[in-house]
Amino acid sequence: MINVLIADDEYLARESIKLLLQNMPDITNVIEAEDGVKALKLYQKYQPELIFLDIQMPGYTGIQLMERLPNNVVVIFATAYDEYAIKAFELNAIDYLLKPFDDERFFDALNKARHQINAKKLTEYKEVGLLIQQLNEEKNQQYKTRLVVKEPGRIKLIDVDQINYITGAGNYADVCLFNEKHILHRETLTSLETQLDPEEFVRIHRSSIIRKGSVDELRANENGDYSVILKSGHKLTLSRRNKDKLAELIN
Repeated sequence: MINVLIADDEYLARESIKLLLQNMPDITNVIEAEDGVKALKLYQKYQPELIFLDIQMPGYTGIQLMERLPNNVVVIFATAYDEYAIKAFELNAIDYLLKPFDDERFFDALNKARHQINAKKLTEYKEVGLLIQQLNEEKNQQYKTRLVVKEPGRIKLIDVDQINYITGAGNYADVCLFNEKHILHRETLTSLETQLDPEEFVRIHRSSIIRKGSVDELRANENGDYSVILKSGHKLTLSRRNKDKLAELIN
């Protein structure tokens, strides 16, 4: 099913497109805007799959509006200005209708948009299916090969092989990768400790887990703990209560 946004400052132009769409069974909802600013707000709120876009509008022009939209939005320009066609296609518009256009030309553009939207949805379904398959396979493994980090609007997969060390506080863990990138992960170190292979990782402090292979040097401190110097130059502490882990690091 396809949700549509019509952005045009001419009332009759919007009505003519609505009339052409009204008997289409796959068009579920049509919203409209008379200027570019409102059109952008409506897009951000409703995320329509297809946009019919005029060129000359108050606020943002059609070109300016499309430059503010995600690259994967399907856009059909419907305008009386032919000089913007090249720019429109450079911005990946699916078609460019010159007013006045006939019904046949309109439905030809609509069919192009349908094909692109359906292809996009099919790709998204395949990607989600592959992700679910991968996550299910990882559930059956004793130790994680990747960490699943949930962020607003997306899921990130972090290869365990890329982890240098992890520090934490409360319900959050700061996962530091070899490329110096830090990933904030909502998980306790106690939980992560059970997910990581003990042959590769060891917890040296209540607030830190390190990769054994990352250790470069151990320095005894006067208070009975040890400073653990990693090959990356980072310095962490092996607490006195974790002294039994010293042999794991040496060996």
